[in-house]
Amino acid sequence: MFGVPKALVGMIHLGALPGSAAHVAVGDDGGLAAIVDRAVEEAKVYRDACFHGLMIENMHDRPYLKGTVGPETVAAMAVVGQEVRRAVQLPLGVQVLAAANREALAVALACGASFVRVEGFVFAHVADEGIIESDAGVLQRYRKQIGAGHIKVFADVKKKHSAHAITADVSVAETAQAAEFSLADGVIVTGTSTGKQTEPDEVQAVAAAVGIPVLVGSGVTPANIGQYPQADGFIVGSSVKRDGRWVNAIDAQRVQAVAKAFVALAKG
Repeated sequence: MFGVPKALVGMIHLGALPGSAAHVAVGDDGGLAAIVDRAVEEAKVYRDACFHGLMIENMHDRPYLKGTVGPETVAAMAVVGQEVRRAVQLPLGVQVLAAANREALAVALACGASFVRVEGFVFAHVADEGIIESDAGVLQRYRKQIGAGHIKVFADVKKKHSAHAITADVSVAETAQAAEFSLADGVIVTGTSTGKQTEPDEVQAVAAAVGIPVLVGSGVTPANIGQYPQADGFIVGSSVKRDGRWVNAIDAQRVQAVAKAFVALAKG
């Protein structure tokens, strides 16, 4: 899909969308048009740094609903996705928080995206929003129903911002194997929260356990990207923001630094 053995994917944290608690309807810092413009600008920064793919996510829509979003969110994200794809010809991914996986597929199909990032795909966990139950069966049937079989499903395993005590006897590698069994196209390993480094040992264990691509989904920096030689891809968001905080604006110099470190790893 990305055309390279290892892929670098830039995360675009969309501004608070219509219907969310923090949405501002008008002005330079609000309204859907402003959100689109900012997303396109960030997409171009990633493109210019030679990233291989992009993702859009409704990160600023906090607090999130559990397992669903309103039609206004789906519509807005489809519009943003379409405009990002129009401006930058890179494979695009979609994630809709929290665990609104069918909605993510609908957005991806509408805007021509290439993949979705889903949470709660296999095994239950307790997230900020409550108990998230697995939806692989429902999601895969929905993918078939709407003719979205060409859209890849990348599933988080042992999802960040969650407690996994109820599945403590199931390792991250076994969780990844369950995702592969349930027809995921790839799995994503993360740290415990946004921006927290992913454990290299967990990435190594998952890569050894499955035959599908393994991506690192949080905490990737120029200093640690070399610790994941087994990874097939990296989703980068927080470390390329000003001061390394996801809430801040994107920093082109930080984007370039990650890209440079990635090239060194890829040449390996």
